[in-house]
Amino acid sequence: MKRLAVLGASGHGKVVADTAQCCGWDQVDFYDDAWPGLTGNGSWPVVGDSAAMYTRLQDYQGVTVAIGNNEVRHAKLTSLIAAAAPVVSLIHPMTFVSQYASIGPGSVVFAGAVVNADAKIGFGAILNTGCSVDHDCVLADAVHISPGARLAGAVSVGERSWIGIGASVRQSIRIGSDVVAGAGASVVSDVSDGSVVVGVPAKVIATT
Repeated sequence: MKRLAVLGASGHGKVVADTAQCCGWDQVDFYDDAWPGLTGNGSWPVVGDSAAMYTRLQDYQGVTVAIGNNEVRHAKLTSLIAAAAPVVSLIHPMTFVSQYASIGPGSVVFAGAVVNADAKIGFGAILNTGCSVDHDCVLADAVHISPGARLAGAVSVGERSWIGIGASVRQSIRIGSDVVAGAGASVVSDVSDGSVVVGVPAKVIATT
């Protein structure tokens, strides 16, 4: 039996668990620090907190993190990798991922996503429902590409950046680390680290 441990019993976690079962994982157990008050996440059990998961890693063939916050997910996955946990990526069978693309451990690719040739995805990425990442894109660790977002060819996205639902990014654009591109934004020029951009065309409204 293939058993998967998932850290983070969130709504996002439900989609991760469903994707895992579509990928052939027989059992999915959640761990969350809201346990024991939280004992279930939809159709899946919450069986312990994060500390308990570390003591039970030998019971699982795979581990992943289902936390939407990019910074937290990045930190948790870094810790798991350092602990030699069997961190796995999950790619829904109803996606297209080019044989020439690469996807790092701890990443999830949800139904309807497209990842084209020579795209390089770091660890802990979320490629959400129906998004597209075109040829030669480079996504650093813990990036989130939201549902329906579109990255044209040769776009680069820095660590922990979040491209909002329905956003689009013109070819060859460079997006820094810790950037937020708002829902429906049209990114047509480079974006520096820590910027929040919104609108059509996207403009900086804040920096962190």
